[in-house]
This record gives sequence, structure tokens and C-alpha cells, in this order.
Amino acid sequence: MSDAVLPAKIADKVETPFRRFVSEFAESKVALGGLVVFIIIALLAIFAPWITPQNPYDLAELDIMDGRMEPGTVGGAGFTFLLGTDDQGRDMLSGIIYGLRISLTVGAGSALIACLIGASLGLLAAYAGGRTDSVIMRLVDLQLSFPTILAALMILAFLGKGVMNVVIALVLVEWAYYARTVRGTALVERRREYIEAAQCLALPTHRVLFRHLLPNCLPPLIVVGTMQVARAIALEATLSFLGLGVPITEPSLGLLIANGYEYMLSGKYWISFYPGIALLITIVSINLVGDQLRDVLNPRLKK
Repeated sequence: MSDAVLPAKIADKVETPFRRFVSEFAESKVALGGLVVFIIIALLAIFAPWITPQNPYDLAELDIMDGRMEPGTVGGAGFTFLLGTDDQGRDMLSGIIYGLRISLTVGAGSALIACLIGASLGLLAAYAGGRTDSVIMRLVDLQLSFPTILAALMILAFLGKGVMNVVIALVLVEWAYYARTVRGTALVERRREYIEAAQCLALPTHRVLFRHLLPNCLPPLIVVGTMQVARAIALEATLSFLGLGVPITEPSLGLLIANGYEYMLSGKYWISFYPGIALLITIVSINLVGDQLRDVLNPRLKK
């Protein structure tokens, strides 16, 4: 065998797991399309200040005379409002892109923090067992016994409006899902030989949990995390629509929908319709990616 062939074969073996993951994920054209759509949405949100024709929340750029203009109308500033304007004369396209920033930030941020807290408690419950496991799981059962939206509404009624308060409320209602998922996987993994070997070597508990046990719990955690991002975005939109979410100075898609609700019957459908479509596309694209990740990371769940 020549020297040129050997490194190539070694490289193929090294890249095989990643290649297999990518090829299996790409088997679903729908999930691949969802991933592309979500990437586009994320890029629009990140670069909103540079790609939108108007900062919809800068009073110096607004003209009340442009209020409730139909899609495709040319405004007083000289540019076309492709999706129309709301009652304050704000460009709906710009408002939706800016709203995506808040929705994605709240959804991803709350899901990440809830994942860190829930995964840590789930690992501790599975590894320690006994009274520690009982206390943590009773807290999980107590949390999951409350309707999620009702619990979030009660927390925000106490904390008040604000992006950070919404994140805190979503973390408090989401962490239990991660804890239960990780505990179920960790209970199986903690009986493996590598955990027994780590215990025999008297390794610190935190090292056993996060360096040895956690990596083997990642597949279901990734799937749950992806789904919870979409769930958090939907919850934030619901809370903002009900008037207990983000303030009007930091609008999300839910608040944009609420702003146009009273004009629906008068024919000004676009004020709520287009933010609703943007919210729907965002949630569906994330769920499509999550469904395919579930099938790839756990082939036994494939339909």
C-alpha cells in the first residue's frame, strides 16, 4: 500500500462519525430546508440594523402620517413599505426583523440557562440517588404539575415586564424538562463500566458528572434543547400578546401581533398577519430540525 493511500484512509475513518451524522440528517429534505430557513432567520435578526430600511423604534425615523399604510405603499420618507405599516407608522418588515432579535434571544437564552440548571440537577439526582434523587424529582414533579403558561403568568405578575424577567420566568418553567430527560439517561449510564472505573479511581464528583457522565447524555439533551427553544419562543410570544412579556420599547413578534389585533376587523390585517406568519415559520423550522435530530441521534425512534 502506498504512503499516499494510507493517510487518506485514516482521514476517512476520522471523519466517518461526522459524515454519517451529516448524511443521515440530510436524508430529510424537509429538515434540511427547515435548517436553511432558520439560518436565514437568524442572520436577518443578527444583521437587522444594517439590512432594514428603518429603525422602527427610533422616533426620529417615524412619521405618524404613515400610519396603517397598506403593503406596497410608498411612504413620506420615499421608500416602499413592502409589508405596510402599523398604527404608529412603523415599517412592518423592519419591525418583524427587529422582533425576531428579541424572540430568538429570549428563546435561545432561556433554553440554554434552563438546560444548564436542569441537566446539572438531573445528573446529580441520577448519580447521588437516595434522598437527593427524591428531593430533586419531587421538585420536578411539582413543577410539571402546573400548566406552563399559568406558571409563567404568575411569575411575571410578580416580577413585572422586561426581557430579563421573561427569561427568568421561562427558565423557571422549563428546567424540569431537562432534569427529567438527563436523569433518565444518566440512570442507565451510571451503571456502565467507565463510571465504576472513575469511582474506583476516586475522581471528584464534579469531574465524574461533567466529564464522563454528561457527554453520554448529550444526544437526548440536544433534541430536547432544540424543541424547547421553539417552545420558549412560542411561550414568550403568548406572554407578550397577553401584555405581560417584553415592554413596548423592546418588541417581540408576540407584541407585534398584539399591536394589530384591534385593527383586524377593520381590514388592517397586515399589522398582525405578517408577524404571525414570521412566528409560525420560525417555530416550524426549529421543530423540523429537532424532529430530524431525534431520528438521527436515536434511530429506534425513526418512523
